Amino acid sequence: MQSLRAAFLRNRRLYLDEGVELAIFMISACFFTVWLFNPAWPILHLLSSSALRRLLMGVSMGATAVLIIRSPLGKTSGAHFNPAITFTYFRLGKIDKWDASFYIVSQFIGGICGVGLSALCLRGSLAAPTVDYAVTIPGLGGPAAAFGAEYFMAALLMLIVLWLSNRPPLAQYTSYSVGVLIVFYVFVFAPVSGFSINPARTTASAVFANVWTAAWLYFVAPLLGMLTSAEIYLRVYGAERVLCAKLHPDPSYPCPFLCQFPFHRHSHEAELAAETDHP
Repeated sequence: MQSLRAAFLRNRRLYLDEGVELAIFMISACFFTVWLFNPAWPILHLLSSSALRRLLMGVSMGATAVLIIRSPLGKTSGAHFNPAITFTYFRLGKIDKWDASFYIVSQFIGGICGVGLSALCLRGSLAAPTVDYAVTIPGLGGPAAAFGAEYFMAALLMLIVLWLSNRPPLAQYTSYSVGVLIVFYVFVFAPVSGFSINPARTTASAVFANVWTAAWLYFVAPLLGMLTSAEIYLRVYGAERVLCAKLHPDPSYPCPFLCQFPFHRHSHEAELAAETDHP
Protein backbone atom coordinates (compact mmCIF):
# COMPACT_ATOMS: atom_id res chain seq x y z
CA MET A 1 0.00 0.00 0.00
CA GLN A 2 2.91 2.33 0.65
CA SER A 3 4.13 2.00 -2.95
CA LEU A 4 0.59 2.69 -4.22
CA ARG A 5 0.30 5.82 -2.09
CA ALA A 6 3.79 6.96 -3.06
CA ALA A 7 3.00 6.52 -6.77
CA PHE A 8 -0.22 8.50 -6.43
CA LEU A 9 1.43 11.38 -4.57
CA ARG A 10 4.37 11.45 -6.97
CA ASN A 11 2.47 11.34 -10.27
CA ARG A 12 -1.09 12.44 -9.50
CA ARG A 13 -0.75 15.34 -11.94
CA LEU A 14 0.06 12.87 -14.72
CA TYR A 15 -3.02 10.80 -13.92
CA LEU A 16 -5.16 13.92 -14.07
CA ASP A 17 -3.60 14.84 -17.42
CA GLU A 18 -4.48 11.44 -18.87
CA GLY A 19 -8.09 11.81 -17.80
CA VAL A 20 -8.32 15.32 -19.20
CA GLU A 21 -6.85 14.19 -22.52
CA LEU A 22 -9.50 11.53 -23.08
CA ALA A 23 -12.19 13.95 -21.88
CA ILE A 24 -11.08 16.40 -24.58
CA PHE A 25 -11.05 13.65 -27.19
CA MET A 26 -14.57 12.57 -26.24
CA ILE A 27 -15.88 16.16 -26.22
CA SER A 28 -14.49 16.56 -29.73
CA ALA A 29 -16.02 13.24 -30.82
CA CYS A 30 -19.43 14.17 -29.43
CA PHE A 31 -19.53 17.67 -30.90
CA PHE A 32 -18.37 16.62 -34.36
CA THR A 33 -20.71 13.62 -34.41
CA VAL A 34 -23.64 15.90 -33.64
CA TRP A 35 -22.49 18.50 -36.16
CA LEU A 36 -22.07 15.97 -38.98
CA PHE A 37 -24.75 13.35 -38.29
CA ASN A 38 -27.65 14.97 -36.44
CA PRO A 39 -30.42 15.78 -38.98
CA ALA A 40 -31.45 18.80 -36.92
CA TRP A 41 -28.15 20.46 -37.82
CA PRO A 42 -27.71 21.97 -41.31
CA ILE A 43 -24.47 20.23 -42.30
CA LEU A 44 -26.27 16.91 -42.81
CA HIS A 45 -28.42 18.52 -45.50
CA LEU A 46 -25.58 20.51 -47.06
CA LEU A 47 -23.38 17.42 -47.32
CA SER A 48 -25.60 14.52 -48.30
CA SER A 49 -22.65 12.18 -48.94
CA SER A 50 -22.08 9.95 -45.91
CA ALA A 51 -18.56 9.19 -47.18
CA LEU A 52 -17.67 12.89 -47.22
CA ARG A 53 -19.07 13.36 -43.73
CA ARG A 54 -17.06 10.37 -42.50
CA LEU A 55 -13.96 11.90 -44.04
CA LEU A 56 -14.62 15.17 -42.23
CA MET A 57 -15.19 13.25 -39.02
CA GLY A 58 -11.90 11.44 -39.50
CA VAL A 59 -10.03 14.69 -40.15
CA SER A 60 -11.62 16.24 -37.05
CA MET A 61 -10.67 13.36 -34.78
CA GLY A 62 -7.22 12.95 -36.32
CA ALA A 63 -6.50 16.64 -35.77
CA THR A 64 -7.80 16.37 -32.20
CA ALA A 65 -5.44 13.47 -31.48
CA VAL A 66 -2.44 15.32 -32.94
CA LEU A 67 -3.20 18.42 -30.88
CA ILE A 68 -3.55 16.37 -27.69
CA ILE A 69 -0.32 14.43 -28.28
CA ARG A 70 1.65 17.61 -29.01
CA SER A 71 0.03 19.67 -26.25
CA PRO A 72 1.75 20.35 -22.90
CA LEU A 73 -0.60 17.79 -21.35
CA GLY A 74 0.40 15.12 -23.85
CA LYS A 75 4.10 15.90 -23.67
CA THR A 76 3.94 15.62 -19.87
CA SER A 77 1.92 12.42 -19.42
CA GLY A 78 2.91 10.67 -22.64
CA ALA A 79 -0.50 11.11 -24.32
CA HIS A 80 -1.74 7.56 -24.03
CA PHE A 81 -5.39 8.40 -23.25
CA ASN A 82 -6.13 4.76 -24.02
CA PRO A 83 -5.96 1.83 -21.55
CA ALA A 84 -4.81 -0.52 -24.31
CA ILE A 85 -1.79 1.69 -25.03
CA THR A 86 -0.94 2.04 -21.34
CA PHE A 87 -1.20 -1.72 -20.74
CA THR A 88 0.97 -2.40 -23.77
CA TYR A 89 3.70 -0.12 -22.45
CA PHE A 90 3.39 -1.89 -19.10
CA ARG A 91 4.01 -5.16 -20.94
CA LEU A 92 7.03 -3.55 -22.61
CA GLY A 93 8.44 -2.58 -19.21
CA LYS A 94 8.22 1.17 -19.70
CA ILE A 95 5.68 2.02 -16.98
CA ASP A 96 5.34 0.48 -13.52
CA LYS A 97 2.20 -1.29 -12.31
CA TRP A 98 0.85 1.48 -10.07
CA ASP A 99 1.34 4.22 -12.64
CA ALA A 100 -0.29 1.99 -15.27
CA SER A 101 -3.21 1.28 -12.95
CA PHE A 102 -3.83 4.94 -12.13
CA TYR A 103 -3.45 5.90 -15.79
CA ILE A 104 -6.14 3.40 -16.79
CA VAL A 105 -8.56 4.42 -14.03
CA SER A 106 -8.10 8.09 -14.92
CA GLN A 107 -8.69 7.38 -18.61
CA PHE A 108 -12.04 5.70 -17.89
CA ILE A 109 -13.11 8.52 -15.58
CA GLY A 110 -11.96 11.18 -18.03
CA GLY A 111 -13.82 9.63 -20.94
CA ILE A 112 -17.07 9.44 -18.97
CA CYS A 113 -16.66 13.03 -17.80
CA GLY A 114 -16.06 14.16 -21.38
CA VAL A 115 -19.28 12.62 -22.65
CA GLY A 116 -21.13 13.92 -19.59
CA LEU A 117 -19.97 17.49 -20.22
CA SER A 118 -20.91 17.15 -23.88
CA ALA A 119 -24.39 15.94 -22.90
CA LEU A 120 -24.84 18.97 -20.66
CA CYS A 121 -23.88 21.32 -23.51
CA LEU A 122 -25.60 19.55 -26.39
CA ARG A 123 -28.59 18.19 -24.48
CA GLY A 124 -30.98 16.29 -26.74
CA SER A 125 -28.76 16.68 -29.79
CA LEU A 126 -26.31 14.12 -28.43
CA ALA A 127 -29.08 11.64 -27.68
CA ALA A 128 -30.57 11.74 -31.20
CA PRO A 129 -30.81 8.25 -32.75
CA THR A 130 -28.28 9.06 -35.49
CA VAL A 131 -25.79 10.22 -32.84
CA ASP A 132 -26.59 8.23 -29.67
CA TYR A 133 -23.71 9.64 -27.64
CA ALA A 134 -21.19 8.60 -30.34
CA VAL A 135 -21.59 4.99 -29.22
CA THR A 136 -19.49 2.27 -30.85
CA ILE A 137 -21.36 -0.86 -31.95
CA PRO A 138 -20.74 -3.49 -34.65
CA GLY A 139 -21.98 -2.50 -38.08
CA LEU A 140 -21.37 -4.13 -41.45
CA GLY A 141 -20.46 -7.77 -40.96
CA GLY A 142 -21.57 -7.94 -37.33
CA PRO A 143 -19.37 -8.62 -34.27
CA ALA A 144 -16.87 -10.81 -36.16
CA ALA A 145 -16.06 -8.08 -38.68
CA ALA A 146 -15.97 -5.47 -35.91
CA PHE A 147 -13.52 -7.59 -33.93
CA GLY A 148 -11.29 -7.99 -36.96
CA ALA A 149 -11.41 -4.27 -37.72
CA GLU A 150 -10.60 -3.26 -34.14
CA TYR A 151 -7.77 -5.80 -33.94
CA PHE A 152 -6.25 -4.66 -37.23
CA MET A 153 -6.52 -0.94 -36.41
CA ALA A 154 -4.98 -1.36 -32.97
CA ALA A 155 -2.16 -3.59 -34.20
CA LEU A 156 -1.19 -1.25 -37.03
CA LEU A 157 -1.40 1.83 -34.82
CA MET A 158 0.87 0.37 -32.14
CA LEU A 159 3.34 -1.01 -34.66
CA ILE A 160 3.75 2.40 -36.29
CA VAL A 161 3.92 4.17 -32.92
CA LEU A 162 6.66 1.84 -31.71
CA TRP A 163 8.62 2.03 -34.94
CA LEU A 164 8.59 5.84 -35.08
CA SER A 165 8.69 6.87 -31.43
CA ASN A 166 11.74 4.70 -30.70
CA ARG A 167 13.84 6.31 -33.43
CA PRO A 168 14.96 9.73 -32.18
CA PRO A 169 15.20 11.34 -35.65
CA LEU A 170 11.63 10.20 -36.46
CA ALA A 171 9.92 10.45 -33.06
CA GLN A 172 8.56 13.93 -33.73
CA TYR A 173 6.44 12.52 -36.56
CA THR A 174 4.65 9.95 -34.39
CA SER A 175 1.73 12.25 -33.61
CA TYR A 176 1.17 13.03 -37.29
CA SER A 177 1.18 9.35 -38.20
CA VAL A 178 -1.44 8.71 -35.52
CA GLY A 179 -3.56 11.53 -36.93
CA VAL A 180 -3.34 10.18 -40.48
CA LEU A 181 -4.23 6.68 -39.31
CA ILE A 182 -7.29 7.98 -37.48
CA VAL A 183 -8.50 9.76 -40.62
CA PHE A 184 -8.12 6.50 -42.57
CA TYR A 185 -9.69 4.38 -39.82
CA VAL A 186 -12.78 6.55 -39.43
CA PHE A 187 -13.32 6.73 -43.18
CA VAL A 188 -12.89 3.00 -43.82
CA PHE A 189 -13.78 1.20 -40.60
CA ALA A 190 -16.38 3.39 -38.85
CA PRO A 191 -19.21 1.60 -40.72
CA VAL A 192 -17.79 -1.74 -39.55
CA SER A 193 -16.99 -1.19 -35.86
CA GLY A 194 -17.77 2.45 -35.12
CA PHE A 195 -14.01 3.04 -34.69
CA SER A 196 -12.92 2.76 -31.09
CA ILE A 197 -9.61 0.90 -30.49
CA ASN A 198 -10.02 2.30 -26.96
CA PRO A 199 -11.95 0.52 -24.17
CA ALA A 200 -12.37 3.74 -22.19
CA ARG A 201 -13.73 5.57 -25.24
CA THR A 202 -16.33 2.82 -25.84
CA THR A 203 -17.28 2.74 -22.15
CA ALA A 204 -17.73 6.51 -21.97
CA SER A 205 -20.35 6.53 -24.74
CA ALA A 206 -22.03 3.30 -23.62
CA VAL A 207 -22.59 4.61 -20.08
CA PHE A 208 -24.82 7.41 -21.39
CA ALA A 209 -26.36 5.61 -24.37
CA ASN A 210 -26.95 2.48 -22.25
CA VAL A 211 -25.93 0.47 -25.29
CA TRP A 212 -23.44 -2.33 -24.58
CA THR A 213 -23.81 -4.35 -27.77
CA ALA A 214 -20.78 -6.65 -28.07
CA ALA A 215 -18.91 -4.32 -25.70
CA TRP A 216 -16.48 -7.12 -24.86
CA LEU A 217 -14.85 -6.94 -28.28
CA TYR A 218 -13.93 -3.28 -27.77
CA PHE A 219 -11.94 -4.37 -24.73
CA VAL A 220 -10.40 -7.55 -26.11
CA ALA A 221 -9.60 -6.71 -29.75
CA PRO A 222 -7.67 -3.43 -29.19
CA LEU A 223 -5.63 -4.96 -26.38
CA LEU A 224 -4.84 -8.11 -28.35
CA GLY A 225 -3.92 -6.07 -31.42
CA MET A 226 -1.52 -3.80 -29.55
CA LEU A 227 0.04 -6.64 -27.58
CA THR A 228 0.58 -8.55 -30.83
CA SER A 229 2.49 -5.60 -32.28
CA ALA A 230 4.48 -5.25 -29.07
CA GLU A 231 5.53 -8.90 -29.26
CA ILE A 232 6.51 -8.55 -32.91
CA TYR A 233 8.55 -5.44 -32.13
CA LEU A 234 10.30 -7.16 -29.20
CA ARG A 235 11.20 -10.20 -31.30
CA VAL A 236 12.51 -8.13 -34.21
CA TYR A 237 14.30 -5.31 -32.37
CA GLY A 238 14.63 -6.43 -28.73
CA ALA A 239 13.59 -4.77 -25.47
CA GLU A 240 16.58 -2.40 -25.59
CA ARG A 241 15.01 -0.68 -28.61
CA VAL A 242 11.92 0.32 -26.62
CA LEU A 243 13.16 3.69 -25.42
CA CYS A 244 10.16 5.44 -23.92
CA ALA A 245 6.40 5.30 -23.36
CA LYS A 246 5.76 8.82 -24.63
CA LEU A 247 4.10 9.31 -28.00
CA HIS A 248 5.96 12.61 -28.36
CA PRO A 249 9.25 12.76 -26.42
CA ASP A 250 10.29 16.35 -25.77
CA PRO A 251 13.41 17.42 -23.83
CA SER A 252 11.49 20.37 -22.38
CA TYR A 253 9.27 17.98 -20.41
CA PRO A 254 10.68 15.50 -17.87
CA CYS A 255 9.86 11.87 -18.52
CA PRO A 256 8.05 9.92 -15.77
CA PHE A 257 8.64 6.55 -17.39
CA LEU A 258 11.44 3.98 -17.34
CA CYS A 259 13.00 5.98 -20.13
CA GLN A 260 16.08 5.40 -22.28
CA PHE A 261 15.44 8.19 -24.76
CA PRO A 262 18.78 9.98 -25.33
CA PHE A 263 17.97 13.50 -24.22
CA HIS A 264 15.87 12.32 -21.26
CA ARG A 265 18.61 9.95 -20.12
CA HIS A 266 21.30 12.61 -20.39
CA SER A 267 19.12 15.09 -18.51
CA HIS A 268 18.58 12.58 -15.72
CA GLU A 269 22.32 11.86 -15.52
CA ALA A 270 23.01 15.60 -15.28
CA GLU A 271 20.53 15.91 -12.40
CA LEU A 272 22.20 13.05 -10.56
CA ALA A 273 25.62 14.62 -11.09
CA ALA A 274 24.37 17.95 -9.77
CA GLU A 275 22.99 16.27 -6.67
CA THR A 276 26.35 14.55 -6.11
CA ASP A 277 28.29 17.80 -6.47
CA HIS A 278 25.93 19.73 -4.22
CA PRO A 279 24.66 17.43 -1.44
